[in-house]
Amino acid sequence: MEQQQQQIRITLDDNVAQGEYINFANIIHSPSEFVIDLGRMVPGRPDVKIYSRAIMTPLHAKQLLEALRHNIGLYEQKFGEIRVEDAQTFTANEPSN
Repeated sequence: MEQQQQQIRITLDDNVAQGEYINFANIIHSPSEFVIDLGRMVPGRPDVKIYSRAIMTPLHAKQLLEALRHNIGLYEQKFGEIRVEDAQTFTANEPSN
């Protein structure tokens, strides 16, 4: 017998629905969780303001990775390849790469 898909209803508070522009992500992990800080760097300033922190299990982090991979593929099919060669790169010693 086929199992029915459970339908999820997503709700957003008004302040969350507005969103925040981010151009910085820092990811750290332990054996039991991944912590993803999302923030904004402003040219000429050494500090980064963090607007959101997501804490998730390794399984959910991997599911997020797969969801991003799938959606980037859909985006590139529609709008063309996202080119990264001109983007700022980080060294292996920096937290986000």
